[in-house]
Amino acid sequence: MTEMTFEDTLKHFGIQLRRKNLRTLQINVGKLCNQACIHCHVDAGPKRTEMMSAKTADRVLDLLANTPSIELVDFTGGAPELHPVFRHMIIRARSLGRRVMDRCNLTVLQVQGQEDLTEFFRDHGVEVIASLPCYSRENVDKQRGRGVFDKSIDALRKLNVLGFGVEGSGLRLTLVYNPDGAFLPPPQDVLESQYKKELREQFGIVFNHLHAMVNMPIKRWGEYLVHTGQAEGYRDLLINAFNPQTVDTVMCKTLVSISWDGRIYDCDFNQMLEMPVGGRLRTIWDIESFEEFNHGFIATGAHCFGCTAGAGSSCGGSLV
Repeated sequence: MTEMTFEDTLKHFGIQLRRKNLRTLQINVGKLCNQACIHCHVDAGPKRTEMMSAKTADRVLDLLANTPSIELVDFTGGAPELHPVFRHMIIRARSLGRRVMDRCNLTVLQVQGQEDLTEFFRDHGVEVIASLPCYSRENVDKQRGRGVFDKSIDALRKLNVLGFGVEGSGLRLTLVYNPDGAFLPPPQDVLESQYKKELREQFGIVFNHLHAMVNMPIKRWGEYLVHTGQAEGYRDLLINAFNPQTVDTVMCKTLVSISWDGRIYDCDFNQMLEMPVGGRLRTIWDIESFEEFNHGFIATGAHCFGCTAGAGSSCGGSLV
């Protein structure tokens, strides 16, 4: 098994990976971030300058309007909130009747100029997907930087005050767990119960759900694995944990990913590796609707074992 490519593995199990109808549009508005986390597969940070232009943003939204099957618009970065087009895109996507999700690192809520961000999220019905890799201060600060845990707790309290994560409010708050080492996440339902108990008892914080995600061995996390001599072992772990039951629900089957410069990819991970959608370079200026990618070919590579290992992993957490 360890000598097989991902495509070989799919063939071994008699599986074809083809896209279904699109339901999610994921938009990376840029790589600027107020943090530089060890596990970041985007290699985002405070010194990155890549940002989506207003012209590109409007073209993406025009294509969204032309693609009625897309139900959810998923904003990511970097810290997407720091980019000039972010709020404009959310307002227009909501005006088109689509659900909107923001992948938030929590500490961005305390960046100067973002003081009203939680109210903006509430007023526009934005679903908040918040990174909190552990309920332990030591583990979070080790992975994300000193002081990040306390800032994250403060941000979660602010979201709770406005109703995010509170039962019956309609304001969804989901937390995201990432392992702090070269191992797979524990079962998602077990983790969610632990998080809810610890955060409620220690800090009075509530939330709706938790996503357990596998760290992808690419960009900054991939470099860390190489530097610490763990790259080969982690690669073998993912390959040997391949679970064929995950393939039918991997995110690339119903999602396309748009980069800050308008290039189109099968998923966020392929975007970071510059593997274009279906293996062929396409941009938002080459198409009239995202429906053109329905039922199309999906480009794959060794990193795809990260989405299909164990219980599986995607931007929506575990798959089985």
